[in-house]
Amino acid sequence: MNQLQTIARRIMIERGLLPDFSPAVLAEVAAVSQAPVAQTPGVRDLRELLWASIDNDTSRDLDQLSVAERWTGGAVKIRVAVADVDAVVRPRSAIDQHARTNTTSVYTAAGIFPMLPERLSTDLTSLGQDQDRLAIGIEWVVDADGTVRDPDVYRALVRNRAKLAYGSVAAWLGGSAPAPPAVDAVPGIDEQIRIQDRVAQSMRTRRFQHGALSLQTFQSQAVFAGNDLADLRPDEPNRAKELIEDLMVAANGVTANFLAHKGFPSLRRVLRSPERWGRIVALAKDLGDDLPTEASGEALAAFLTKRKVAAPDRFADLSLSVVKLLGRGEYVLEWPDGKPAGHFALAVTDYTHSTAPNRRFPDLVTQRLLKAAMAARPVPYTDADLRALAMHCTVQETQAAKVERHVNKSGAALLLASRIGQRFDALVTGASERGTWVRIAHPATEGKVVRGFKGLDVGDRTRVELVSTDVERGFIDFAGPGGS
Repeated sequence: MNQLQTIARRIMIERGLLPDFSPAVLAEVAAVSQAPVAQTPGVRDLRELLWASIDNDTSRDLDQLSVAERWTGGAVKIRVAVADVDAVVRPRSAIDQHARTNTTSVYTAAGIFPMLPERLSTDLTSLGQDQDRLAIGIEWVVDADGTVRDPDVYRALVRNRAKLAYGSVAAWLGGSAPAPPAVDAVPGIDEQIRIQDRVAQSMRTRRFQHGALSLQTFQSQAVFAGNDLADLRPDEPNRAKELIEDLMVAANGVTANFLAHKGFPSLRRVLRSPERWGRIVALAKDLGDDLPTEASGEALAAFLTKRKVAAPDRFADLSLSVVKLLGRGEYVLEWPDGKPAGHFALAVTDYTHSTAPNRRFPDLVTQRLLKAAMAARPVPYTDADLRALAMHCTVQETQAAKVERHVNKSGAALLLASRIGQRFDALVTGASERGTWVRIAHPATEGKVVRGFKGLDVGDRTRVELVSTDVERGFIDFAGPGGS
């Protein structure tokens, strides 16, 4: 484990990220004695509502809570509370400068490198259970058909009544396990989560009707035996994760539209039309389906839905291929009079990042824009600064992803070091002038095909032989079918 931690720190520095907090940052943190909860004009006291969080089992940096309320005509009002990180992290402070440099928390097999010091992100700016916390409230009404209306954004004071975890909530909602103890402990929480689940599914159905893509993305999760890395396993999707994802997509849409209505700019999260649509068309054709020659979210969504039903055991592989071919998302500055690029995979036009300010700097920037808009103050950033931030956050997000990938591959190289010469079933995940890459399932990792890659393309299934590993460089090399 020490070797992986050393590698992680080295790669972060090489990628322009800060693995450690400076003495100035630590001094500022030490000066914060408690979370601010003082009532100020315009802050709604919503502590009596049955707020709950749903996150990973081990997460303590809780960014958002949610609660539902039955509304007239079968509709439901959804409220999301987002941790008011700006109440503690002041612009141009040492803490803010560190967060602005990294722009994101970095999650690796060697551990987490948080964007904010843990004294803040897991305590004073976290929406921990039974703690009074300031928040940004985002609300909207959802009709029975999934239509979103009556949005609003405001400042609020909230209290988390139940800290819940994805796995146990998903098992309970799916009927394979009893309600988690935290659900039974608070009267009314069970009904709350079921209402939110139903509303989330109705909004999801509506987005899919408009071309949102049902994708099972590939992420690996480190499994430890004591302090030793034991495995890298796929982080599987589940119903509770989908619930939160759908609420956050809606909340980020409400946020973007609120800023536009106030005449404010926003940092939009966009995913443009696929970079390799032709290859997606070819993948579909190999599976007996036809897609149009021009990129169409609706057509791709219908194809993915069909394949998920027809071959559920291979859907994760298909999803990974499509994700690779869609290209990467990016941050851009949008003004209300501009033409939003939109998010191809989510099938939404107006979308920002606002619901994870403990983990992402663009969300903290958005929070400051929202608070200025609510108070009728000037935009707190210049146009040039926002454009530079959008570009910087996109670059640093890419660098963080490369760090995570490198360290995870170093971990996989450790696990595979004794298996040279073994053969694996694999999926081709990358093919370009830079090389050809494949993914294997156990451990869940990617490696480069250094021989026998001719004719392989993204989405192809093949058989490869492990020929070498390099833990320090995170290299896992395979020979393809024509090069063993």
